[in-house]
Amino acid sequence: MAPLPALYVSHGSPMTALSPGRVGVRLAELARDLPRPRAIVVASAHWLAARPQVGGAAQPQTVHDFGGFPEALYALRYPAPGDPALAQDVAARLDAAGLPAQVDPQRGLDHGVWVPLRLLHPEADIPVVPLSIQPALGPAHALALGRALAPLRAQGVLVIGSGSITHNLHDWRGRDGSEAPYVRPFTDWIEARLRADDLPALLDYRRQAPFAAQAHPTDEHLLPLFVATGAAGGDRLGARRIEAGIDMGFLAMDLYRFDGDGTA
Repeated sequence: MAPLPALYVSHGSPMTALSPGRVGVRLAELARDLPRPRAIVVASAHWLAARPQVGGAAQPQTVHDFGGFPEALYALRYPAPGDPALAQDVAARLDAAGLPAQVDPQRGLDHGVWVPLRLLHPEADIPVVPLSIQPALGPAHALALGRALAPLRAQGVLVIGSGSITHNLHDWRGRDGSEAPYVRPFTDWIEARLRADDLPALLDYRRQAPFAAQAHPTDEHLLPLFVATGAAGGDRLGARRIEAGIDMGFLAMDLYRFDGDGTA
């Protein structure tokens, strides 16, 4: 069997779970196009840690890590099983790559995990292992995380980075819904560099990308993109952009699939 692609998903606001819009359609299309994975590993922008942490719960809880939203959102659950053995395997692979990792046996699924997975695999019957990111260590570290996990793709494991291709919550208030001027220049630059397999430029996006500081005042929602590019394996990413619109004028909802050969 050919390796599964690695994915980067823009999970958007928690309200995506109730009003999925175009990204819901695109994720459902992806699910139809891809072979069914035996398990899913998700590096989420909403699990931040100083060093890599891997969720090893046998039955991870649905975590509602947000406030001020409609009650219907807090009633949602994503009761997918965990995979403690896979969590140990992920930690061992990271250790072997010089990225010392710990397994958290009680970690649940934050909304960066369960919101997109409800749209990708709504049956919640595929084991899920969450993975933390390390915002203080930057894009090169996130790329190394993904590269350590690239061989799992040939074993039927879907590796996902979940963040947002643009993420400036300072624009949450005070906007009239019109498109922020930085969104398209930034997302088009990301697509061009990914298609060119230009990892040096991507790793230096803070200096080279147009409007980088406006698109990402902090790194954590873009770092999962580097996990996914690392999981593509090697220098040929096989990147494909899947456009899913722009929410509220400032949250670009692009998805990416990476069909690299899966060998680092």
